[in-house]
Amino acid sequence: MFTGLIQSVGVVESVVAAGGTLRIAVYSPAIAAQLKPGDSVAVSGVCLTALDPGPNPGPERFFAELAAETVARTSLSMLAPGSRVNLELPTPAGAPLGGHIVQGHVDATGVCLSLEAVSGGGARTDWWLRVRVPPAVARYAVEKGSIAIEGISLTIAHWDAAGSVVSVAIIPHTYEATNLATLGPGALVNLEADILMKLAIEKQREAENRFTPTLEYLVANGY
Repeated sequence: MFTGLIQSVGVVESVVAAGGTLRIAVYSPAIAAQLKPGDSVAVSGVCLTALDPGPNPGPERFFAELAAETVARTSLSMLAPGSRVNLELPTPAGAPLGGHIVQGHVDATGVCLSLEAVSGGGARTDWWLRVRVPPAVARYAVEKGSIAIEGISLTIAHWDAAGSVVSVAIIPHTYEATNLATLGPGALVNLEADILMKLAIEKQREAENRFTPTLEYLVANGY
């Protein structure tokens, strides 16, 4: 489990096709030094398994394999050498949850519409991010609810249900400490809806769809 608080931004060194998968190498001394083979790591919101970190070929990078399903359903399909990716290690049991519960199971990709500095700009300005989301995520989007975008725990400041667009405020720290600054209009971004919102809404829909026979129904059907 993750919390959507990005710990480091890594740089993709290579993307190599291997037996139906893609094998990536990510340069990040801060993260690679903490990994051992088999550990989980969130790469731009996608939970991957670390391969070959450690002294050979060096402690500065780790490798991971992307299954065909991962390539088809996430923004990692667009990775190339030089791409910047958000990295987060799993949250230890008992640690404070600073963001929200993020599984690393991407629901769908959205499209970055814009990332604009708040009026006035300046060196430490806030930013306004707008992302178009598909139905798989839109059904769980509510104002002031949580959403993970590229693995970042964010709060939906405005939800345009008609246009299926979420707008979120990005503080200077988030802009500087993540890969958002590298994303332009049209870029694909990984989206994961809040799991607690999913559970609440699905339970509500279950209750609404549950059939409760009335006296009139019983009489009409010969009971």
